[in-house]
Amino acid sequence: MMQAQTDGNMTFTFTQGSPIDTSIEGGCVMALWIQSGTTFTKTKIRYVGSGTKDHLPTYGAKAGWTVVNDARTANAVDAVTGTTRKTSTTPAALDSYLVEWNGTNVASTLVADGIYTLWYEVTWEDPRNGSNFVNSGFNFTKGPAMFTSNPPNEGPLSAMTITWTPSALSLDSVYKSKVALYPNPSNGIINVLYNDISVSKIDVVNILGQVVKSIKLDPSKSQTSEKIDLSNHTNGIYIINVSTNETSSSYKVVLNK
Repeated sequence: MMQAQTDGNMTFTFTQGSPIDTSIEGGCVMALWIQSGTTFTKTKIRYVGSGTKDHLPTYGAKAGWTVVNDARTANAVDAVTGTTRKTSTTPAALDSYLVEWNGTNVASTLVADGIYTLWYEVTWEDPRNGSNFVNSGFNFTKGPAMFTSNPPNEGPLSAMTITWTPSALSLDSVYKSKVALYPNPSNGIINVLYNDISVSKIDVVNILGQVVKSIKLDPSKSQTSEKIDLSNHTNGIYIINVSTNETSSSYKVVLNK
């Protein structure tokens, strides 16, 4: 029996706060990955350095590390990777994050519809912290219908939103001709135009997945444009996520001041 394989996009936004033991200081290593039941699907975030390579044991084992106790050898195809998060890194240890998944596995094959789980593991750099924080998993449904949830705060995680949007419902396919961004490349100011669309939020995300600006709008007002000022941000590629109360879509812009 063949299973449906709906094309679409999952977004997961969250804020990583202080560990449960607030006396713990220093940075952290972290991983976020997707599973179907007990089957590993894909890594989305892996921040771990040579000195902390054994600090993500659950992730490493599930993602198939080739060297035991070295999470750096686990499968991280298409993942955002880096070393230990500190207050000086971007994103920082305590910061907001955005994760996206296009519904594919490590072989870039679109996977079957069904219930998937976001797993998160973090270890704080301090000898007083003798255990990892591993959540029990946040479930979401991949399929032809839109799915959204706001899991309650858990451990150091807060402000969580999970959204699965099938391509058939995305703004790209339904409203593509009604959304425009200019100028692109931009020297600091980006204008977002939207006609006949009830936009509720616009997020700006950098290439590391960090939400650098979030604008909430009132869909009941007859507003048709929004000006975004990125003049205080570094040059590079940014993703503009335009959202209604039902769906969202992403657009790539280049900042070149």
